[in-house]
Amino acid sequence: MPSDLPRPYWLYALCLRLFVLAIAWPVVLLWLGLTVRHRARLPRRGPAVIIANHNSHLDLLVLLTLLPFSQIPRVRPVAAADYFFRNPVLRLVARWILGLIPVQRGAAASSGGVKPAGDPLQLCREALARGEILLLFPEGTRGEPEVMSKLKPGLWHLLREQPDIPVVPIYLQGLGKSMPKGEWIPIPFFVDAYVGRPLPFAAEKGVYLQTLESCFAVLATKGATRMRTPSSG
Repeated sequence: MPSDLPRPYWLYALCLRLFVLAIAWPVVLLWLGLTVRHRARLPRRGPAVIIANHNSHLDLLVLLTLLPFSQIPRVRPVAAADYFFRNPVLRLVARWILGLIPVQRGAAASSGGVKPAGDPLQLCREALARGEILLLFPEGTRGEPEVMSKLKPGLWHLLREQPDIPVVPIYLQGLGKSMPKGEWIPIPFFVDAYVGRPLPFAAEKGVYLQTLESCFAVLATKGATRMRTPSSG
Protein backbone atom coordinates (compact mmCIF):
# COMPACT_ATOMS: atom_id res chain seq x y z
CA MET A 1 0.00 0.00 0.00
CA PRO A 2 1.38 3.48 -0.86
CA SER A 3 2.80 4.97 2.34
CA ASP A 4 2.10 8.56 1.29
CA LEU A 5 -1.68 8.05 0.89
CA PRO A 6 -4.19 8.46 3.73
CA ARG A 7 -5.46 5.41 5.58
CA PRO A 8 -7.60 3.39 5.38
CA TYR A 9 -6.58 2.94 1.76
CA TRP A 10 -9.93 1.47 0.73
CA LEU A 11 -11.65 4.70 1.81
CA TYR A 12 -9.25 6.81 -0.26
CA ALA A 13 -9.81 4.57 -3.32
CA LEU A 14 -13.57 4.88 -2.83
CA CYS A 15 -13.37 8.70 -2.58
CA LEU A 16 -11.33 8.91 -5.78
CA ARG A 17 -13.68 6.64 -7.71
CA LEU A 18 -16.70 8.63 -6.51
CA PHE A 19 -14.97 11.86 -7.57
CA VAL A 20 -14.43 10.51 -11.07
CA LEU A 21 -17.99 9.16 -11.32
CA ALA A 22 -19.80 12.16 -9.81
CA ILE A 23 -17.64 15.07 -11.01
CA ALA A 24 -14.99 14.28 -13.62
CA TRP A 25 -17.14 12.25 -16.02
CA PRO A 26 -20.23 14.51 -15.91
CA VAL A 27 -18.20 17.71 -16.33
CA VAL A 28 -15.92 16.42 -19.09
CA LEU A 29 -18.24 14.12 -21.04
CA LEU A 30 -21.62 15.83 -20.58
CA TRP A 31 -20.95 19.51 -19.91
CA LEU A 32 -17.95 19.94 -22.19
CA GLY A 33 -17.86 17.00 -24.58
CA LEU A 34 -14.58 15.23 -25.30
CA THR A 35 -13.05 13.66 -28.39
CA VAL A 36 -9.96 11.48 -27.92
CA ARG A 37 -7.59 10.87 -30.81
CA HIS A 38 -5.48 7.67 -30.69
CA ARG A 39 -6.82 6.44 -27.34
CA ALA A 40 -5.12 3.08 -27.94
CA ARG A 41 -1.74 4.73 -27.25
CA LEU A 42 -2.64 5.34 -23.61
CA PRO A 43 -0.92 3.07 -21.06
CA ARG A 44 -3.21 0.38 -19.68
CA ARG A 45 -1.09 -0.15 -16.58
CA GLY A 46 2.00 1.20 -14.85
CA PRO A 47 4.68 2.03 -14.36
CA ALA A 48 4.14 4.83 -16.85
CA VAL A 49 4.07 8.61 -17.08
CA ILE A 50 1.43 10.65 -18.88
CA ILE A 51 2.42 14.24 -19.65
CA ALA A 52 0.12 17.00 -20.91
CA ASN A 53 0.01 20.71 -21.57
CA HIS A 54 -1.53 22.74 -18.75
CA ASN A 55 -4.00 25.59 -19.31
CA SER A 56 -6.79 24.86 -16.83
CA HIS A 57 -7.79 23.09 -13.61
CA LEU A 58 -9.99 20.98 -15.88
CA ASP A 59 -6.89 19.36 -17.39
CA LEU A 60 -6.67 16.87 -14.53
CA LEU A 61 -10.35 15.97 -14.80
CA VAL A 62 -9.95 15.21 -18.49
CA LEU A 63 -6.91 13.00 -17.89
CA LEU A 64 -8.75 11.04 -15.19
CA THR A 65 -11.56 10.24 -17.64
CA LEU A 66 -9.17 8.83 -20.25
CA LEU A 67 -7.93 5.86 -18.23
CA PRO A 68 -9.73 2.60 -17.36
CA PHE A 69 -11.93 3.02 -14.29
CA SER A 70 -10.34 -0.05 -12.70
CA GLN A 71 -6.93 1.67 -12.79
CA ILE A 72 -8.05 4.96 -11.26
CA PRO A 73 -6.71 4.26 -7.72
CA ARG A 74 -3.30 3.56 -9.27
CA VAL A 75 -3.20 6.93 -11.06
CA ARG A 76 -1.18 9.59 -9.21
CA PRO A 77 -1.25 13.23 -10.32
CA VAL A 78 1.89 15.23 -9.56
CA ALA A 79 1.17 18.76 -8.32
CA ALA A 80 2.78 21.79 -6.72
CA ALA A 81 2.92 21.49 -2.92
CA ASP A 82 2.92 25.25 -2.44
CA TYR A 83 -0.45 25.51 -4.23
CA PHE A 84 -2.48 22.39 -3.49
CA PHE A 85 -1.25 21.93 0.09
CA ARG A 86 -1.32 25.57 1.16
CA ASN A 87 -4.40 25.33 3.41
CA PRO A 88 -6.34 22.56 5.22
CA VAL A 89 -9.24 22.45 2.74
CA LEU A 90 -7.07 22.08 -0.36
CA ARG A 91 -4.84 19.63 1.52
CA LEU A 92 -7.85 17.45 2.31
CA VAL A 93 -8.97 17.38 -1.33
CA ALA A 94 -5.41 16.83 -2.59
CA ARG A 95 -4.74 13.81 -0.33
CA TRP A 96 -8.11 12.14 0.28
CA ILE A 97 -9.79 12.66 -3.09
CA LEU A 98 -7.07 13.10 -5.70
CA GLY A 99 -4.07 11.34 -4.14
CA LEU A 100 -1.75 14.10 -5.35
CA ILE A 101 2.00 13.65 -5.09
CA PRO A 102 3.36 16.98 -3.80
CA VAL A 103 6.46 18.45 -5.40
CA GLN A 104 8.13 21.66 -4.35
CA ARG A 105 8.55 24.29 -7.07
CA GLY A 106 11.93 25.97 -6.91
CA ALA A 107 12.70 27.39 -3.50
CA ALA A 108 9.09 27.33 -2.32
CA ALA A 109 8.76 26.73 1.38
CA SER A 110 7.33 23.50 2.64
CA SER A 111 3.56 23.70 3.08
CA GLY A 112 1.86 21.54 5.67
CA GLY A 113 4.93 19.39 6.19
CA VAL A 114 4.67 17.74 2.79
CA LYS A 115 8.16 18.45 1.49
CA PRO A 116 10.02 15.17 0.97
CA ALA A 117 13.36 14.92 2.71
CA GLY A 118 16.27 15.03 0.27
CA ASP A 119 15.17 14.22 -3.28
CA PRO A 120 12.00 16.26 -4.09
CA LEU A 121 11.03 13.59 -6.64
CA GLN A 122 11.37 10.66 -4.24
CA LEU A 123 7.61 10.12 -3.89
CA CYS A 124 7.33 10.02 -7.69
CA ARG A 125 10.08 7.41 -7.89
CA GLU A 126 8.36 5.31 -5.25
CA ALA A 127 5.05 5.52 -7.11
CA LEU A 128 6.67 4.29 -10.34
CA ALA A 129 8.38 1.47 -8.45
CA ARG A 130 4.92 0.35 -7.27
CA GLY A 131 3.68 0.25 -10.86
CA GLU A 132 1.53 3.39 -10.69
CA ILE A 133 0.75 5.84 -13.50
CA LEU A 134 1.92 9.42 -12.96
CA LEU A 135 0.05 12.40 -14.43
CA LEU A 136 2.52 15.23 -14.90
CA PHE A 137 2.40 18.71 -16.43
CA PRO A 138 5.98 19.48 -17.57
CA GLU A 139 5.27 23.21 -17.94
CA GLY A 140 5.09 23.33 -14.14
CA THR A 141 2.17 25.78 -14.00
CA ARG A 142 -0.88 26.85 -15.98
CA GLY A 143 -0.03 28.98 -18.98
CA GLU A 144 -1.97 31.28 -21.27
CA PRO A 145 -4.98 29.73 -23.07
CA GLU A 146 -3.87 27.35 -25.84
CA VAL A 147 -0.21 28.44 -25.54
CA MET A 148 2.62 26.13 -24.46
CA SER A 149 5.08 27.48 -21.90
CA LYS A 150 8.73 26.47 -21.62
CA LEU A 151 9.07 22.95 -20.24
CA LYS A 152 10.77 22.28 -16.90
CA PRO A 153 13.45 19.55 -16.62
CA GLY A 154 11.81 17.65 -13.74
CA LEU A 155 10.71 14.73 -15.94
CA TRP A 156 14.25 14.27 -17.25
CA HIS A 157 15.61 14.13 -13.69
CA LEU A 158 12.90 11.66 -12.72
CA LEU A 159 13.70 9.24 -15.56
CA ARG A 160 17.51 9.37 -15.56
CA GLU A 161 17.74 6.17 -13.49
CA GLN A 162 14.72 4.47 -15.10
CA PRO A 163 14.78 5.52 -18.77
CA ASP A 164 12.70 2.55 -19.96
CA ILE A 165 9.49 3.77 -18.32
CA PRO A 166 7.06 4.81 -21.10
CA VAL A 167 6.19 8.50 -21.33
CA VAL A 168 2.99 9.22 -23.26
CA PRO A 169 2.30 12.86 -24.30
CA ILE A 170 -1.22 14.27 -24.59
CA TYR A 171 -2.10 17.62 -26.09
CA LEU A 172 -5.34 19.04 -24.66
CA GLN A 173 -7.16 21.54 -26.86
CA GLY A 174 -10.01 23.80 -25.78
CA LEU A 175 -9.64 23.75 -22.00
CA GLY A 176 -7.78 27.05 -21.94
CA LYS A 177 -10.89 28.66 -23.39
CA SER A 178 -13.39 26.67 -21.34
CA MET A 179 -11.87 27.53 -17.95
CA PRO A 180 -8.70 29.65 -18.20
CA LYS A 181 -6.55 30.65 -15.27
CA GLY A 182 -8.50 32.78 -12.79
CA GLU A 183 -11.91 31.36 -13.74
CA TRP A 184 -13.86 28.82 -11.66
CA ILE A 185 -16.96 28.08 -13.74
CA PRO A 186 -16.35 26.14 -16.98
CA ILE A 187 -17.90 27.43 -20.18
CA PRO A 188 -19.23 24.66 -22.46
CA PHE A 189 -16.51 24.31 -25.09
CA PHE A 190 -15.74 21.16 -27.00
CA VAL A 191 -12.43 19.57 -25.95
CA ASP A 192 -10.00 17.40 -27.92
CA ALA A 193 -7.27 15.18 -26.49
CA TYR A 194 -4.51 14.16 -28.92
CA VAL A 195 -2.49 11.20 -27.63
CA GLY A 196 1.04 10.88 -28.97
CA ARG A 197 3.30 7.84 -29.21
CA PRO A 198 5.52 6.93 -26.23
CA LEU A 199 8.65 9.08 -26.25
CA PRO A 200 12.19 7.67 -26.01
CA PHE A 201 14.48 8.97 -23.28
CA ALA A 202 17.57 11.02 -24.17
CA ALA A 203 20.58 11.11 -21.88
CA GLU A 204 21.24 14.76 -22.72
CA LYS A 205 18.77 17.03 -20.95
CA GLY A 206 18.54 19.67 -23.66
CA VAL A 207 17.91 17.07 -26.36
CA TYR A 208 15.17 15.42 -24.29
CA LEU A 209 13.36 18.70 -23.59
CA GLN A 210 13.57 19.61 -27.25
CA THR A 211 12.05 16.22 -28.13
CA LEU A 212 9.15 16.87 -25.76
CA GLU A 213 8.56 20.36 -27.13
CA SER A 214 8.66 19.09 -30.73
CA CYS A 215 6.16 16.35 -29.92
CA PHE A 216 3.70 18.80 -28.33
CA ALA A 217 4.14 21.14 -31.31
CA VAL A 218 3.23 18.33 -33.73
CA LEU A 219 0.16 17.35 -31.70
CA ALA A 220 -0.91 21.01 -31.47
CA THR A 221 -0.54 21.36 -35.23
CA LYS A 222 -2.82 18.37 -35.75
CA GLY A 223 -5.40 20.05 -33.53
CA ALA A 224 -5.15 23.33 -35.39
CA THR A 225 -5.46 21.53 -38.74
CA ARG A 226 -8.60 19.74 -37.59
CA MET A 227 -10.18 23.01 -36.47
CA ARG A 228 -9.55 24.56 -39.89
CA THR A 229 -10.92 21.54 -41.75
CA PRO A 230 -14.66 21.84 -42.50
CA SER A 231 -16.84 19.05 -41.21
CA SER A 232 -17.69 16.49 -43.85
CA GLY A 233 -21.18 15.97 -42.40
